[in-house]
Amino acid sequence: MAYFAQQLINGLVLGSIYGLIAIGYTMVYGIVGMINFAHGDIFMIGGFIAMITFLILLSFGVTAAPVVLLVMLLVAMAITALYGWTVERIAYRPLRHSFRLAPMLSAIGMSFVLTNYSQVSQGARVKPLPPIVTGGYTLVEHEGFVVQLSNVQILVVVTTIVLLAIFTWLVSRTRIGRDMRACEQDQTMASLLGVDVDRTISMTFVIGAALASVAGIMYLLYYGLVDFFMGFVAGIKAFTAAVLGGIGSLPGAMVGGLAIGLIETFWSAYFSVEYKDVAAFSILIVVLIFMPTGLLGRPEVEKV
Repeated sequence: MAYFAQQLINGLVLGSIYGLIAIGYTMVYGIVGMINFAHGDIFMIGGFIAMITFLILLSFGVTAAPVVLLVMLLVAMAITALYGWTVERIAYRPLRHSFRLAPMLSAIGMSFVLTNYSQVSQGARVKPLPPIVTGGYTLVEHEGFVVQLSNVQILVVVTTIVLLAIFTWLVSRTRIGRDMRACEQDQTMASLLGVDVDRTISMTFVIGAALASVAGIMYLLYYGLVDFFMGFVAGIKAFTAAVLGGIGSLPGAMVGGLAIGLIETFWSAYFSVEYKDVAAFSILIVVLIFMPTGLLGRPEVEKV
């Protein structure tokens, strides 16, 4: 049970990171109806920006952990939000009324551009980060096995819960949230009623990119490294989480992220770590066979 409890903690932390990235996928799909395949690379860029910010602060002698984390968070969210806005303006807006595959192909191209741009500018080697958040708590000790909850794990989960609460309030209680829901239902009717559709879609990309940057920072703090290819791997996992939870459903994105994180962690702990991805995608296939809209997705009704 002690080993199980430790893997449960690890799975929830990993799933929280996947869930933050998956929210960006499901937001864009809910409004535009397309998958932003460059979203995983925005997550990667957020990690790199946080790393660079940390090194700059360190060069100025700023070492207080709360100050460092706050500055890393604000700078990464601001710059990656600009990246998200740029992706929407370049890869989506000109092709919004084209045939459905055009924006998707453009987003895939933007993903390759961002990946190679990061590789050229930052190098292909893995960039390690010294621990910023240290310490933790011993929960259980049974037969020599110690169940530990580190402070960085607490930080990841608490940050995820706080951001999810803020974002839920944003979507359900604010003007921009009402505009997002209106565009999700009918963009033409929303524009006729005074909603600025272009601005709303841009804000959706901006908010999704900011959330992805937070996930990038949490990944950086948790694993202590960043590299140019991590956006592709994490992006595929987060997209899988969004589909598993129900693409277009915000709670479904978080539930799917937690599910993928738990599946990977428990499979690696009890079976073979080499086949953890096979297990996650196999369970995705089984779920979609019996629940085509995902765990919390709603079936789409097409009016004819």
